[in-house]
Amino acid sequence: MTKKTHILALDQGTTSSRAIVFDARGQAVSVAQKEFPQIYPRPGWVEHDPSAIWKTQLNTAKRALRLAKLSAGDIAAIGITNQRETTLIWDRTTGKPIANAIVWQDRRTADICDALRKDKADRLVRRKTGLELDAYFSATKIQWLLDKTKGARAKARAGRLAFGTVDSWLVWNLTGGQTHITDVSNASRTMLFNIRTGDWDDELLRLLGVPRSILPRVVSSSETYAETRMLGQSIPIAGIAGDQHAALFGQCCHKPGMVKNTYGTGCFMLMHTGDKPMPSRNKLLSTVAWKIGDKTEYALEGSVFIAGAVTQWLRDELGIIKSSAEIEQLAGRVPDNGGVYLVPAFAGLGAPHWNPHARGTITGLTRGSNKSHIARAALEGIAFQVNDIIAAMERDAGTKLRELRVDGGASANNLLMQFQSDLLNVPVIRPSNTETTALGAAYLAGLAVGVWKNRAEISKQWKAAKQFKPSMKPATRKTLVSGWNNAMSRTQC
Repeated sequence: MTKKTHILALDQGTTSSRAIVFDARGQAVSVAQKEFPQIYPRPGWVEHDPSAIWKTQLNTAKRALRLAKLSAGDIAAIGITNQRETTLIWDRTTGKPIANAIVWQDRRTADICDALRKDKADRLVRRKTGLELDAYFSATKIQWLLDKTKGARAKARAGRLAFGTVDSWLVWNLTGGQTHITDVSNASRTMLFNIRTGDWDDELLRLLGVPRSILPRVVSSSETYAETRMLGQSIPIAGIAGDQHAALFGQCCHKPGMVKNTYGTGCFMLMHTGDKPMPSRNKLLSTVAWKIGDKTEYALEGSVFIAGAVTQWLRDELGIIKSSAEIEQLAGRVPDNGGVYLVPAFAGLGAPHWNPHARGTITGLTRGSNKSHIARAALEGIAFQVNDIIAAMERDAGTKLRELRVDGGASANNLLMQFQSDLLNVPVIRPSNTETTALGAAYLAGLAVGVWKNRAEISKQWKAAKQFKPSMKPATRKTLVSGWNNAMSRTQC
């Protein structure tokens, strides 16, 4: 019998579902992608239709197999990676969601977090989960759905409801409602999971009013969990990791001190910190990176809520570009930002500020400012936010960054990557394969079923495609950072 060597990665993101078939060399054989609607019921609220998530993911999986000219029988395993913190609750009997999914960007529970913070619950949350007490995470979203959906509390108490992040929802549907699980990386983003004990925390469940009965079973990031027959023949589901953890793995940042940044809808920077959680003194998050076998590894994370999404805003709301790809050309028409700074705090500010009430600002406008300056300020605003997080990471880890490995859609923007290198004053390296999120999920699944023997074999597949080296004068850097800090102070008034 011929050994199967292809992995199907399901990459369920914030704005689209994607499926990629990878071969044993870690090369993408086929890619299918489908966007789905974003729902904004009120300012600061963001929702997804759970059925749209499932349908688009299943359809892209089928299409990726067709494009690769493969059948389900040719696939060794499925790996899943997903937008994190997004919260779904469904009926265990019917499989129907009780409401739309509340997306990670949603700020409706900021007031719940403020009230908990007044009771000093933030210290308990930080100590047990490694997270900041914030509306970003799943816990207060669960509480809101149970409280605001008619009959939900009673159903939850009766054991009739199931909660999950998107990975759980996909596995539930892939297995016809037979399997209710989440991996440690996704569990560690709920604000209910104790990263030291490796289990849901009863004290936090009581504090946040979440019944244990609705929670999924927590599993490792690389093992055969179940099988799906949704694609024709039986395929093992063997890898799960939240998108940023999967990208860290796909970037082969397997050793302490290695850092990657994903430039997606938001920006997410993770530093591998080894086999013990590293508490942050600078408002970063301590999170589980992944668990393979019996070994759990950890990371420090800094999250920028709005990164690539600022380009969509320029396109859809301001109309100054027709496609996201145009921003680099438009921004390149001016030699610098002309004193214009754009702080894209459309959904509040993430690390290291954690201000859910901040809102976006553009400062420094003059009569001579034009759309090129705004486009450039938008791109630079992404890099400045990353710079703030790296500075906090360096302070926490007591070590200087040596290089930054980058991926995600906006990492294709050379102007942004060069500016990022100039600001950080370190090389920024874009790999030949920038599909690192899906690739990380594929690697985790492939390890479980023997497509790859170990991490050393995987690491040999990572190759740099382009390296950006710093060339900015220190005085220029200092002036720019000072201007950014001034803009930030106005944003947070």
